[in-house]
Amino acid sequence: MSLTKLTGGLAAVALSVSLAACGGDPTSDDSSSSASDTITVGSAAFPENEIIAEIYAQGLEAGGVKVKKKLNIGAREVYIPALEKGEIDLLPEYSGNLLSYLDKNTTATSADQIDEALDDALPKNLEVLDAAPAEDKDSLNVTAEFAAANKLTTIADLKNVKGLKLGANPEFKERDYGIPGLEKVYGITGIDFVPISDGGGPKTLKSLLDGDINVADIYSTTPSITANKLVTLEDPENLIAAQNVIPIINEKKASDKVEDILDKISAALTTEDLLDLNAKNQGDDKTAPDVLAKEWLTSKGLI
Repeated sequence: MSLTKLTGGLAAVALSVSLAACGGDPTSDDSSSSASDTITVGSAAFPENEIIAEIYAQGLEAGGVKVKKKLNIGAREVYIPALEKGEIDLLPEYSGNLLSYLDKNTTATSADQIDEALDDALPKNLEVLDAAPAEDKDSLNVTAEFAAANKLTTIADLKNVKGLKLGANPEFKERDYGIPGLEKVYGITGIDFVPISDGGGPKTLKSLLDGDINVADIYSTTPSITANKLVTLEDPENLIAAQNVIPIINEKKASDKVEDILDKISAALTTEDLLDLNAKNQGDDKTAPDVLAKEWLTSKGLI
């Protein structure tokens, strides 16, 4: 979908329409999105990101900032141009993936390296604020029983496991952080790779619990990790790039007040929080993102 602003008479009509998050085109332009005293908060099109966007929006509102929401916009290729054009002002991002999008040749993997590189890679009218401890990224997981039997706490410990079977999306076999990285960075060789095309979902989990594989690549905020008491192996060499939740904002809207509110939110947001929020959103109760955001902000004393 084109994000180009309408011109001439059409622009006057389009700019008079206010779009709610639940209706209309979430990326189309309107005059209120550029109002100097209003911040338009957007989100990518998946539940976790919408929950974080709701946390930002409600936290800002509680601090006396005027807020509009345009949630579930789409992928990075859509919402970054929208941010640059001022169609939205603020969105929760993931540091490593954001850097990779902006700089295809980056080799940064640690949180500090990525933060430093982002300063140079960002478009001139955008900035990022303080990153949260919370991350959502690929992670290597084993069952608690397998971890205890093999004395596993870090990825490096896998070097001592014979006949290791690892399940992940097919592309893991070629990715720098996948099989090649495990061999190069951690010296783990002879891995029996089992391709499972579900992004660390139910098939991957079943294979791990059934013992068909020993290690599973599962996104770090997937509720099945805690629900099944899986052990996420630490990555001391930063093989898998850091993916800290980080606010990206139009610099014109980044007042001291806004930065202070968002920095406090980021300081309080942990990976464990995201696991809990995702579990409540995806579980039997299917708690809505706006409800979860209010509960989280209240529990942290932020509203």
